[in-house]
Amino acid sequence: MNETFELETDYIPLCDLLKYCAVTDTGGQAKHFIAEGNVMVDGEVETRKTRKIRGGQVVTGEGFEIRVVAAR
Repeated sequence: MNETFELETDYIPLCDLLKYCAVTDTGGQAKHFIAEGNVMVDGEVETRKTRKIRGGQVVTGEGFEIRVVAAR
């Protein structure tokens, strides 16, 4: 899955982004998924569940890539 996510504010917590983009079904699943080391932000493994994701960043994992763009 390749997706572009447009922010409505300055940032979105990583766990919320995964939920909104349907990588996981719930926020709880997203938190476990992140904690297990399954998510990379800009090519580096990220385990902070509420990391602030801002425009220009790319969130990836097995089978998904989410490009985040700034709010207009």
